[in-house]
Amino acid sequence: MATTPGRLVIDLFSSLDGVMQAPGGPDEDPEGGFAYGGWQAPFADDGVGAEVGAGIAELDALLLGRRTYDIFAAYWPHHLDGPDSPIARTFDAVPKYVASRGRPELPWRNSHLLGTDLETAVAGLRARHRSIHVIGSIDFSRTLVARRLFDELTLWVYPIVLGAGKRLFPPDGPPRNLALTAPPTASATGTLTLRYAPAPGEVTTGDMSARD
Repeated sequence: MATTPGRLVIDLFSSLDGVMQAPGGPDEDPEGGFAYGGWQAPFADDGVGAEVGAGIAELDALLLGRRTYDIFAAYWPHHLDGPDSPIARTFDAVPKYVASRGRPELPWRNSHLLGTDLETAVAGLRARHRSIHVIGSIDFSRTLVARRLFDELTLWVYPIVLGAGKRLFPPDGPPRNLALTAPPTASATGTLTLRYAPAPGEVTTGDMSARD
């Protein structure tokens, strides 16, 4: 059991226009006719890789949407040896919690279905773990952000525009304040790392017009 409430971190890779569809490979996530799977590959960068690796090394639980879980379960357990083995072994070892409206089979070891009461389920995870990471899982991440059920939103924003695709912030989503928690960093390939936390209060407006 965690002695202090654990942190829930959402990790997402984004194009400059906010598309966050899976970046892994051409066939990884073609949902909705998405034609640019593998878009992240030309921007491979040791600096971003080190940041991603550091986050994975410190997590002690994964929280995933159903579709991302299926993608991960089909790949990572079969790559426990090889260049990605540190990531694969971490993902394989830690508890994996899956958000789903149904009751899917969860064949990957140490996998558990998340409870239907999201606030209660997240509180339970924070009581049991010190660092819970949500990776990808755009639809689920959208719900967590809308309900302010996260501690940090990490965005790796790439210098590319993809057009159509999944976005974390839909045009009909609720307005939300965010607070930058660390200075942005830029990689050699132009990728920005942005880290945000929920900010209190509702979005407010003002008057920027010139005054006499």
